[in-house]
Amino acid sequence: MAAPILVLNGPNLNMLGTRQPEVYGAATLADVVALCEETAARFGQTVEAFQSNHEGALIDRIHEARGNVSAIVINPGGLTHTSVSLRDALVIPEVPIVEVHISNVAAREPFRHHSYVSPIATGVIAGLGIQGYAAAIEFLART
Repeated sequence: MAAPILVLNGPNLNMLGTRQPEVYGAATLADVVALCEETAARFGQTVEAFQSNHEGALIDRIHEARGNVSAIVINPGGLTHTSVSLRDALVIPEVPIVEVHISNVAAREPFRHHSYVSPIATGVIAGLGIQGYAAAIEFLART
């Protein structure tokens, strides 16, 4: 079996289901993790999920991923638009990365239109709700 796919979620994603459901939907973070696990299992893969509201904790988890995961799915939340440090950490594991956003960030406020992660990502999925995570897992499992 291949090394697991790491699913990372950044700040405020622990509030899915209650935070702005008109933007992010009613699904919870637990629903996201379950969807990722179910999707990975269909392809004989596993996932490891991690969420933090702290940039340093996410960076530490990315460092631990080097040599231990086959790929990374990341929804960096607000760090997408602000964190050079997170971007720099993401190249360390040397694995494919898919950036996922539940909402269509290009259709939102102008400050959300720039991503530090997109230029180093293999792919970017935005606006598909939590199904974007399943699409990312399926893509990586087939790659």
